[in-house]
Amino acid sequence: MRILFVFMLVITLGSCVPAKKYNELLAKEKSCSEELNKYKTPALDNEANLKTALARLDLIEGEIKQLKEDTTNYGNQYRALKAKYKQAIGLSDAFEEELEKIKNSDAQHLARMKAELEGKIIETQRKEDELMAMERTLNEKQKLLAEKEERVRELEEMIAKQDAAVKALRDKIAKALLGFEGKGLTVVEKNGKIYVSLEAKLLFPSGSTVVDPTGKTAVIQLAKAVEGENDMEIVVEGHTDTDRLSSSVSPKNNWELSVLRATAVVEIMTANSDINPAILTAAGRSEFHPIDPNDKAKNRRIEVIIAPKLDALFELISK
Repeated sequence: MRILFVFMLVITLGSCVPAKKYNELLAKEKSCSEELNKYKTPALDNEANLKTALARLDLIEGEIKQLKEDTTNYGNQYRALKAKYKQAIGLSDAFEEELEKIKNSDAQHLARMKAELEGKIIETQRKEDELMAMERTLNEKQKLLAEKEERVRELEEMIAKQDAAVKALRDKIAKALLGFEGKGLTVVEKNGKIYVSLEAKLLFPSGSTVVDPTGKTAVIQLAKAVEGENDMEIVVEGHTDTDRLSSSVSPKNNWELSVLRATAVVEIMTANSDINPAILTAAGRSEFHPIDPNDKAKNRRIEVIIAPKLDALFELISK
């Protein structure tokens, strides 16, 4: 009866243990049953064999109990693992959802960054174009500045040469006319020009346009000093005082008197030197450019103005 109970118990627990273990138990039970059947009839009263069989049965029952406990533990572990798996699946879904959000967010952020980058590239290109244009303009201006500086240098050199030439000519004229110093003749340099002033008393009798011998000598020496100076322009100006002339014969007035006296000086200069007539000009200024309004004697004069030709200078400036 106990064997049947054990057998039923084994069958009952079979559903709670693994198939392999269950089969092993059945095999053991069968072995025990066969062994008990050996001694069932004549040796039923063999207590020692029965005890052995019962001991083995107790051992099997212990194994069954342990298997049952293991099965329970495995079931608990399985359920715990299943719960963790479910939790992991949930976390995985949440992670994937969060990852998708991040991807979408990153895509939007990337799009913004791309747009900003493209904008910066366009702005950088615009600034680079502006910079290149400014650089071209700067190069042009620097080139123009260099040209102007070179022109200024040339002008300065030309002016310096002209100033030196004027000073040298002034000294030459002053030396040539040294004998007339204090006799109504002065030589001054002003504003890059030489002014030779000869008072009328040195040149002309009152109201006359004919140069007297002393004055003629001074004019000839002046002409000799400037002959060959073809880079100069010489203007001979006649000046009168405010005393009016009123005559029916020449000179009829101060305008005519001033022009005729200037012309007389020019004629002496050209007739007694190798001076180039092309650089000479005779002009009458009448009474309207006095040196001293209160000194008529000083105002009656011939003024020879010698200035360097400025054609080359003007040409350089106009470039």
